[in-house]
Order: sequence, then C-alpha cells, then structure tokens
Amino acid sequence: MPINILMPALSPTMEKGNLARWRKKEGDKISPGDVIAEIETDKATMDYEAVDEGTLARIVVPEGTADVPVNQLIAVMAGAGEDVKAAAAQTAPAAAPKPAAPTSAPATGTAPTIREEVRVHGQAVAAKRADTPAPTPPAQGRTFSSPLARRLAREAGLDVTRISGTGPHGRVVARDIEAAKTGAPLKSAASVQPAGAAALAQAMPDDKIRALFEPGSYEVVPHDNMRRIIAQRLVQAKQMIPHFYLTVTCTLDRLLAAREDINATAPKGADGKPAWKLSVNDFVIKAMAAALMRVPDANVTWTEGGMLKHKHADIGVAVAIPGGLITPVVRKAEQKSLAQISAEMKDFAARARARRLKPEEYQGGSTAISNLGMYGIEAFSAVINPPHATILAVGAGEQRPVVKNGTIEIATRMTVTLSTDHRAVDGALGAELISAIKTIIENPVMLVV
Repeated sequence: MPINILMPALSPTMEKGNLARWRKKEGDKISPGDVIAEIETDKATMDYEAVDEGTLARIVVPEGTADVPVNQLIAVMAGAGEDVKAAAAQTAPAAAPKPAAPTSAPATGTAPTIREEVRVHGQAVAAKRADTPAPTPPAQGRTFSSPLARRLAREAGLDVTRISGTGPHGRVVARDIEAAKTGAPLKSAASVQPAGAAALAQAMPDDKIRALFEPGSYEVVPHDNMRRIIAQRLVQAKQMIPHFYLTVTCTLDRLLAAREDINATAPKGADGKPAWKLSVNDFVIKAMAAALMRVPDANVTWTEGGMLKHKHADIGVAVAIPGGLITPVVRKAEQKSLAQISAEMKDFAARARARRLKPEEYQGGSTAISNLGMYGIEAFSAVINPPHATILAVGAGEQRPVVKNGTIEIATRMTVTLSTDHRAVDGALGAELISAIKTIIENPVMLVV
C-alpha cells in the first residue's frame, strides 16, 4: 500500500510549518533513516526521516512552500515492491484537511489503508501501520486531533473523541490531553480572558496604519513565521499573565575574581585552546539553579488544575537569532558544573543561530534568563515565556560608586530584575528567590557546596 507522508506536528503548539527543502526527488529509493526533507518551524529547521523502505512516488508540496498546515499531505511513497506509478496515482494532491460528512463504507470489499509513518531527528512523530484499519468516523462527525495528541491519549488511556479541543477549529492538541489527564477541563483563551482583554487584542488595521505615512516613504517587510509566533505569544503572555517585578543590584567583584581564577586553571587541548572559558552568564545560570533549589516553592508552573512543582532547575536561556530569539534549556542545571554549563551554552548558541535545535532542547523548562548586559543595558524587565512562572533579566556589570562604612568606594555592580507570574510566585516568595540569587552571585563559593 502507498505511504502518505504528512506535515508532522513537531511541537505541541505547532499548527503550520515551512517545507524548506526536499532532500530526495521523485523516483529516488528510500531506506529507513534516510532524510527525505527539511521542515522549518518557527524556531528550528529539522530533518524529516523515513521509517519504511520504498520509493518516493510523488511530491505534492514543492520545497519552499510556507505555512503548510499540520497533517496536510506533502508526498506519497511507494512501499517496497510496489508499483511507483500506481502509488502516485492512488492519492490526489491534497489541501489542508477539512471536516467532512461521514460516509458509509461500501457493501463489499475493504477500504484500503494507508500507512502514515515518519521520523524527525530519529523519533517517530506520526504513525499508522498498514495492518491497522482506518477508523470509521463517528456518527455525529469526526474528531480532529494532532498526531502528538493521539499518541499522548493512547499512552494515557484516554478516548480522544471525548476530549474538547482548543486548537484551530476545535482540533484536539497536546495541551488538551495534558488537561484531561489532570482532570481539569481546559478552556480556550477566549473563555478565560478578563473583561476588555478581547478589545486589547485587536490591533489597528494595516490600512489605517499605512495611511499615517506618506506613500513610498516605507518598505513593507513581510513577517516570517518566527516573528508572527513570537508576537502572538508575547501578546498572550502580557494579557494573560499578571506580571510582578522585583529588582536588586548585585556586587560582582568576588564573582569576577573567581571567574578569572577558574579560567586561568583551564587545561589546554592539542590546539592550544583552553578547555573552558567561563562567562558571567554561566555563573548567573548556575546561581539561578541553586537559588531555585533553596526556594523550591518558586520552582513552579501554574496550571488551572494545580501547581506543577518541579524537582529540577531547567533553565531556559534567551539566545538572539536572526528574526527573533529562542530559549534553549539547560536541563538539571543544579547538577552541572560551571564548565558543563558553559560548554552546553556555546553549543546551544551555535546551533540556535543555524536553526538546528531540536524541539526538546528549547521547549519546557521551569524558568528563563535574558541577559542584555553585553549590549550595555543597565536594567530592564523581561516578559515571561509561558509556561514559566519567572524570568530573570540581567543588566550590564559596570563600575559604580557605592557607600561602604560611610565612605564612597568603587565596585562592579549588576542590576537584575525578576519578573514573576503573581498567580504562582507572589511578592514575598519572589523576594525570597531574588534575594537567594543575589546572595549566591555575591558569594560564588556557595556554588561549590
């Protein structure tokens, strides 16, 4: 039977993707593990690997096509031993799936089944084996769901047809499964918006904005997928999360001295380069992780069904990339040395700028850090990145006059601001967390005990 290749859902929030490049052409033989295409999400470009052996019979969506909906047919593959032309002819070019009235099966014979199986970076993201009969649509209509949602539902023993979807057109997505597992029904954003929020979300129409400027005095640069997604999430974060801000100033002199000593002891490799070169940001990541272990009640995520209290400090770190930013996550940062954190962040930053991060490397996390100190920014307040409950904004370290014992001295000082989700981390708890961060940054020897 022919194998339908569909646009996969590479993350719980993905609704569309760009088909960046076909790595195989029609008529090419394909073996399991072969990369057949590159899919571009709002954050990364990912390899699309085949699972079955066969021949690429037909490319439905050409490379370079943007905004291809999840589950749309993008190609057809003939299985091993199948006739390539016959396989290509069995499936017509498909548009995005649309709800359709249920139809009755023919009185005789069996409807053909089509395998849908693919791997992204070696992990299966959607699969329907040939020996599994296609499900019959329920009498009252079909339940649309993402491949990831169906897999999560199967693992949890849940009936996806009984779950209300909050995705586009009522589609069941991963967050709906997670909500069903906790026993708390998930409402759509519109149903939980405070009064007036809907009005706030309405931007001025494009034509009215353009009317404010002289024709020919500007150039229209279309938004790419990343910029649109970032804009949507920031608006949602500021409207739906009650932000609360706490600011302190840390003295860095001990940290800078420790950094210099540690870097001086780094062994050199065969190329003559030191094994590590720690940055101030590496210390801040480690300090944030240690502080969350000291104040575990702040290491949380808000959900409508209950608070998620995390066992480890998974720290997202904002990395600027062309067209936006991404937050790769240092997992279990409390257990890692400064040298490990430094090496991991250098690798993340390089692959982030090349858009080669995997979803599991930038999704999740319990908090985040945004450092603009290298740009000379003294202080700022960062927007919380859902589902985090906190984010630490780090300013520049600079020499400033301070008063010690009644006299003015010069010290290297750095201002940091903690943004908190007041639903999960209130003022007193946030103050306890940022005080712990300040104490550890000013006394870096605490990072080794």
